[in-house]
Amino acid sequence: MNADKYQGKYRVASARLATWDYGRNAAYFVTICSDQHQHVFGRVIDDQVHLTALGQVAWDCWHAIPDHFSFVVLGEFVAMPNHVHGIVIIDKPPSVETQNLASLRLPKNKFGPQSQNLASIVRGFKIGVTKYARQQQISFVWQARYYDHIVRNAAECDRIRQYIIENPKKWADDRFYAP
Repeated sequence: MNADKYQGKYRVASARLATWDYGRNAAYFVTICSDQHQHVFGRVIDDQVHLTALGQVAWDCWHAIPDHFSFVVLGEFVAMPNHVHGIVIIDKPPSVETQNLASLRLPKNKFGPQSQNLASIVRGFKIGVTKYARQQQISFVWQARYYDHIVRNAAECDRIRQYIIENPKKWADDRFYAP
């Protein structure tokens, strides 16, 4: 069987770190784009994002994530015209298993149903925005994938926070910029 095929069809290799458990406590920098980078969430005017109705729903859905995933704490967030950036912090309470030193090795990602991990959090967010768009008959589709980065330390987290905060000011330099 060809490793690049699944059920006889070509597929793109995962961008996820194969040795990392994305349900593990950590901070994750996430970028989620609209399909074809369409400008559906708002406009940047004078370095400020002015959200469309769909952009406001994206903002609302993002900030409602902890209502659906009690183990999530949110960091900085911005909705740009064609994408969102945010920091998701998974902060599950320690369990008996993780307190046992013998079980501290890092488990790998598992293929199959995903819950209580970064993929399920992103999926829930995307579903909330998509549901609103369909109810309002707004032509909208997410890009199939999303980008994530495991935040390694406090200094990196500070740089990412600053990047998110300053993103509207740098919109004119974005390759998908359109006035």
